[in-house]
Amino acid sequence: MKLKIAVLPGDGIGPEVTQQAVKVLNAIAEKHEHTFNFEKAIVGAKAIDETGNPLPAETLKICANSDAILFGTVGDPKYDSNPNAKIRPEQGLIKLRKSLGLFANIHPVITYNSLIHRSNLKKDVIKGADFVIYRELTGGIYFGEKKLSEDGNTASDNCTYTSKEIDRIAHLAFKSAHIRRKKLTLVDKANVLETSRLWRKRVLDISKSYPDVKVEFLFVDHAATQLILNPRQFDVILTENMFGDILTDEASVISGSVGLLASASIGEHHALFEPVHSYYPQVKGKNIANPMAAILAAAMLLDHFKLYDEAEVIRAAVEKSIELNISTPDLNATNHFSTTSVGNFISDFILDDENTFYNKHNIDLGQSTII
Repeated sequence: MKLKIAVLPGDGIGPEVTQQAVKVLNAIAEKHEHTFNFEKAIVGAKAIDETGNPLPAETLKICANSDAILFGTVGDPKYDSNPNAKIRPEQGLIKLRKSLGLFANIHPVITYNSLIHRSNLKKDVIKGADFVIYRELTGGIYFGEKKLSEDGNTASDNCTYTSKEIDRIAHLAFKSAHIRRKKLTLVDKANVLETSRLWRKRVLDISKSYPDVKVEFLFVDHAATQLILNPRQFDVILTENMFGDILTDEASVISGSVGLLASASIGEHHALFEPVHSYYPQVKGKNIANPMAAILAAAMLLDHFKLYDEAEVIRAAVEKSIELNISTPDLNATNHFSTTSVGNFISDFILDDENTFYNKHNIDLGQSTII
């Protein structure tokens, strides 16, 4: 297969972890005889610094003309501490989603047995947790009309949804549940919000087309509690934009490290893949950021193009890295490895899983682990 992939490393640790994801994709291309062409572009704080725009027109053009987008992360402390900033790095990602019609965010959450001890939750609570959150991305309160009174004392944000916006992501979530464990949970606030009542009505209507999928409804406050009390009860979670933003962050701590979670943002014609973690300025440039989430985002990219075997090769390599404790400080505080070293090991394992061996000295030196 031949793919044109736009690479938007972004800010903070984005460039470091994205570089490892590209390295891994190149290993897949070499082993499985694919052709992946990469084109880099700027976004976020870096783009503001260079152009004054968090999403320059050239970046949007590159993305629109690509088969897929591999995204890093955006943000900068100088904007976080300035509530009056009119232009922010995050606006670049939000505009990119809207411009390309990326209406569905797909956020898998899975626990790794060898890392369960790192979670703040008890082992018997999270072991075996495996679910996916479908978050609507281009509607709701984030994109509604925003007003501030002339005296600055009254503000409003309008939350609006149409049946079309709900239906298109609901069908994706139902199809996912159909091939998983056949359970879908709609998270809303239908006891208060009119938009949530419309979500319930549409999901109930659509459920008739998927009779084998069990549907349940949870108010968002109760769902947030249940994610902590019993995450194993969930299979596919479907929710609107703001609720999804909050719940995906909450779910990210279940596995023990946000550095292991990736997500996809899907539209009718475009798709974007990214790690879930923040731009993490504290470790920027230190070569110790965990690249696994970015690498797993690359696996989701391959899934999108039905390269399922290749995607599983990446996941197996990541699991082997975790199993051998070849990981960055967030997972391995004692004998940790660099961002680059972890990426090198995973790439080597992909190229030759039978002859890739664990040699700490070679990995530390950045040498190949292939015999």
